[in-house]
Amino acid sequence: MRRAIFLLMASWLLGTAATAGTIEMKVNGLVCGFCAQGIEKTLRKYPATDGVIVSLENRLVAIATKDGQDISDAELTKALTDAGYTVKAIERTDRSLAAIRESLQKK
Repeated sequence: MRRAIFLLMASWLLGTAATAGTIEMKVNGLVCGFCAQGIEKTLRKYPATDGVIVSLENRLVAIATKDGQDISDAELTKALTDAGYTVKAIERTDRSLAAIRESLQKK
């Protein structure tokens, strides 16, 4: 019985960790507030998007995804490349958008 409960809990934890998160991207070509608004509008069109941060100073675009949903690196790269930007790196993290905002304010 304990083993069954442990396996159930472990699979739930692994499933939760793998489906929710934040996608942080280094993006070149961000030069103005209009750029930030355009990127945010584009990325909010994805059903998996829960929130977006664009930092011009840090060339950072961060997307929080909804639980159980994701956006592929290829889709993100295409969307930003089609809009005229260059994606330099994509990293998936567990940092919240609030934590990212806080770290950006400290810089």
